[in-house]
Amino acid sequence: MTAVNPAPGNKPRAPRLGYVYVVFAAALWASSGSAAKFLFNSGISPFKLVQLRTTISAALLFIWLFVRDRNVLAVARKDYMYFLMLGIALAIAQFTYLYAISKIHVAAAILLQYQAPVLIAAYTVLVGRKRISLFTVLAILGAILGCYLMVGAYDIDILHMNRAGIISGLASAVAFALYSVRSEYGMQTYKPWAILFYALLFAAFVWNILEPPLSAFMNAYSAAAWQWILFIGLFGTVLPFGLYNEGIKRISATRASITATMEPVMAGVISYSFIGETMGIWQIAGSGLVIGSILLLQIKQEPA
Repeated sequence: MTAVNPAPGNKPRAPRLGYVYVVFAAALWASSGSAAKFLFNSGISPFKLVQLRTTISAALLFIWLFVRDRNVLAVARKDYMYFLMLGIALAIAQFTYLYAISKIHVAAAILLQYQAPVLIAAYTVLVGRKRISLFTVLAILGAILGCYLMVGAYDIDILHMNRAGIISGLASAVAFALYSVRSEYGMQTYKPWAILFYALLFAAFVWNILEPPLSAFMNAYSAAAWQWILFIGLFGTVLPFGLYNEGIKRISATRASITATMEPVMAGVISYSFIGETMGIWQIAGSGLVIGSILLLQIKQEPA
């Protein structure tokens, strides 16, 4: 890559701020999952929603970056293919996750997507030729087990669920892992928000080819549906992915993906606080495991 907007160092200071960013991203993702389920129940297909989501989020982020610092938008022509591949990974990750939600329990879809830390760690070792510490391995195992308990997967008969939904959930894990590791690579040259913008731009481009251009915008939606669509575009896409990228820059893709397993924990907290749902002993134990795994990562701060 050619350094157009070089990032000041691969691992900025204040790594703990990276964990804070990713936890906030997880909270926003947690709140958007239920919004997506509402839209599916209202008759909006995953194909339409992902076109709406990517197009709206790319437009919103472009406006913000253009007003704030348009120089961030400058990229080298030789890197267009990199951003196209990153955009395809993001397009696949968003669609497969939404499609999984439309076919199976939201909890099961979350659990399947959060197999991504294992894939990212494997990529780090096999492709990146880097060693990961015992702390990181234990954190991955603890986070996945905690996620399993938190979403109540022990009460879900995954083997008898919709097969397409299961495959889509696993595909979302692969695509999310690919997006994470390739974003980290791009941050050697570009800033996190620039990487997200071009990923969203090419993702929107892909979904405006796979679906007739802007066709999802031509449908008649209720005012409530539009509110949730805009909510998903801004608070379910732009802000959480931007914060997630900022986290990757500070703590690595492996640690950021493990920290992102806070999503089901945050979903549980939101349900407890605003809907009055109770948390069982296993969910509380799962929350503790996830939080403990994230704290374990901070014992050793060397790159994973």
